[in-house]
Amino acid sequence: MKRALFIAGPTASGKSALSLQAADVLDGIIINADSMQVYKELPVLTACPSADDEKKTPHRLYRFLNADQVCSAAFWADKAMEEIESAWLQNKTPIVVGGTGMYFKILIDGIAKIPDIPHVVRRAVRQQCEEEGSKVLHGELSQYDTLTAARLPEGDSQRICRAVEVYRATGIALSVWQQDTPPGPMTELDKQGGLTKVILSPDRDVLYDRCNRRFDQMITQGALDEVRSLDSQQLPHDLPVMRALGVPSLIAYLRGQLHMDEALNDAKMQTRRFAKRQLTWFRNQFSDWNRLSAQYSEREFANFVNKILKSKVD
Repeated sequence: MKRALFIAGPTASGKSALSLQAADVLDGIIINADSMQVYKELPVLTACPSADDEKKTPHRLYRFLNADQVCSAAFWADKAMEEIESAWLQNKTPIVVGGTGMYFKILIDGIAKIPDIPHVVRRAVRQQCEEEGSKVLHGELSQYDTLTAARLPEGDSQRICRAVEVYRATGIALSVWQQDTPPGPMTELDKQGGLTKVILSPDRDVLYDRCNRRFDQMITQGALDEVRSLDSQQLPHDLPVMRALGVPSLIAYLRGQLHMDEALNDAKMQTRRFAKRQLTWFRNQFSDWNRLSAQYSEREFANFVNKILKSKVD
């Protein structure tokens, strides 16, 4: 039977280190499942693998898109399955690792086949959200997609915009599209027991401290220069890469809108808030996954690796 390992968790939880350990034991290939690590321009700020890590272990889907490109979840899933199949052909274990929970969910649960949204529609919705606020768009959404509006809080601007733009572009509510969702490409493997799913679930105080310390380290490693170069491209501010953690705050500093200490504090605060949302999302969406603490012990690591090795023998 084919085997695969998924490692998910919030930012700064230690996913990359764990995936390297697992790849060493399982002869694995690491496949990125982080929506910001796909971009070439921000290797430091998005904590991409180092050159030494990539030399030691094959890594896929890191830094393969330009900043002006949009990486949809469906596009990523297609690329990820290509890499997973390639790993199997090489008799290696695909290890999918990252913090974008929706990516994992799509591989297992599938995704609605929604047509591509025209850029002009997406831009108009995002601009309206900035000018009028997500609450206004949420009110509009409730008029034609009550199911989606009911499950989205008024402050969830990203998902509200997505639901509104889908309806404006297609005339069909997002909830209707989602009712006709085919199974994900990893559904059968999961049912057969060939997919091992692990979440790093640290204590919140530990995670917050790691977020703060890692951002300071990024600054010393050149993250500000990365953002300066990105800003010089004068890209539309609604592109995904422009919303990467730390980018808005550091751009505000570079443009003289914030002092450096203010920018750092703001970036760290946004990172901690994002990590908290990730923890909540993983807890609610992935309740059946195996969990490891932030400071996972050698026994914890050995237990889940041995589970995979036993499955490979079986």
